[in-house]
Amino acid sequence: MWSARSASWITHTGLRMRFLVESPLRRRQSDSTDANAASGRSSSGRRHRIASPFGALGYVLPPAFAIAVAVVIWEAWVRAAGVPVYIVPAPTVVIARLWGDFGFFVLHGGITLAEALAGFALGAAVAFTGATLMAHSRFLERTLLPIAILVKVTPIVAVAPLFVIWFGFGSLPKVLIASLITFFPVLVNAMVGLRAVNPGALDFFRSLHASRAETYFKLRLPSSLPYLFAAFRISIPLSVIGAVVGEWFSGDRGLGSVIIVAHNNLDMPTLFSAILVLAFLGITLTIITAYIERKMLFWHDSTMAF
Repeated sequence: MWSARSASWITHTGLRMRFLVESPLRRRQSDSTDANAASGRSSSGRRHRIASPFGALGYVLPPAFAIAVAVVIWEAWVRAAGVPVYIVPAPTVVIARLWGDFGFFVLHGGITLAEALAGFALGAAVAFTGATLMAHSRFLERTLLPIAILVKVTPIVAVAPLFVIWFGFGSLPKVLIASLITFFPVLVNAMVGLRAVNPGALDFFRSLHASRAETYFKLRLPSSLPYLFAAFRISIPLSVIGAVVGEWFSGDRGLGSVIIVAHNNLDMPTLFSAILVLAFLGITLTIITAYIERKMLFWHDSTMAF
């Protein structure tokens, strides 16, 4: 007489083999009966792929047009109202300053970018490690999550001076501030993603007696990637903000220090130029993250929006 375990194994194996056998047959039957429709869909898909580069302009042109209109209105208002340059400079003045001191802004922008990326990498690594531990232990979740929430609700501006006192005026406090501000979104999304596993897939892994490590690397980790990239799109721009906040309180390098010095000297063209560079960094990092997500998660519905 077969044991219950043997019967269960045979049942799961039979279902799996039935799926593997019937699926190709059904696909072949569907292809043979709907050949004309499939051919039409294929040609339509090719036309869609050919037209997709032009269709991408639909995502670029509307915001570009809105920005252009805003810049024209800004320029006209400053010229017509005679607004002093130390209050609000005209866009042409800002662009002239940015172009004239291009190397200066590239130098300080590169410093801020390096600090932001280092902080993001550190914060994401610590957050994902904590999420992995909490996803596998309710006790650790009840213990560590309140601490993470406390860190989240503490104003970063209040913590930044303490980091400068503790770690000096170098790059370390800025990296730590950037990592702190990016920590919580990655932690929460990673923890949710590691638990958002298809119950049927999890039961199948258990029926094969997969170890916890195999289940983690082959099921939970791939399932969490869409949640992780959603957190990355939020955290990477935040890391730039964290680096700038750190530069406000320490050092004389980076766009944050450029903004402080320009503010103290009422040098509004330089201040606005630094803001433009920061906006460019944030937008560029977000676009790069979305591109990597689209290439890695081409199989997931979340990438269809990019």
